[in-house]
Amino acid sequence: MIILDGYGSRQVAATAVRMAITETREEETRKKQEYQELGIRTAAVDCGGEYVNSLKKFIERAIVAAKREGVIRETHSEEGAVAGATREALSQIGLKAVGFSVGGKVGIARYHDHISVAVFFGFGLLHLDDVAIGLGHRAVS
Repeated sequence: MIILDGYGSRQVAATAVRMAITETREEETRKKQEYQELGIRTAAVDCGGEYVNSLKKFIERAIVAAKREGVIRETHSEEGAVAGATREALSQIGLKAVGFSVGGKVGIARYHDHISVAVFFGFGLLHLDDVAIGLGHRAVS
């Protein structure tokens, strides 16, 4: 495995954003493989629905995707780290998204003890769409 000097919370956060903005499943898979070769574990999951009523579902999907892709183990602390970082990311777009349907992707990245979750959502009414990115980070040991 390659050791990435200086690869910390900022770089892991940027990786999560890159995963969240992938446009196709093929691009997502390609990026996942590239990061895996560097020892960075990643996951992404599509999400959508009415913002307020779907918050719990978005957090659950992020945890399931992180476990499925081997980003985290099935432990209380690691699941909690993803849940907390996802909740933080979602809260950053909350004021704009409340009352609207949202659609987009959650990207998750981990390198050693750094876990970041990015949400990239479009939301709005008819063709009057807006977009927002939210980002959360947690450290686990």
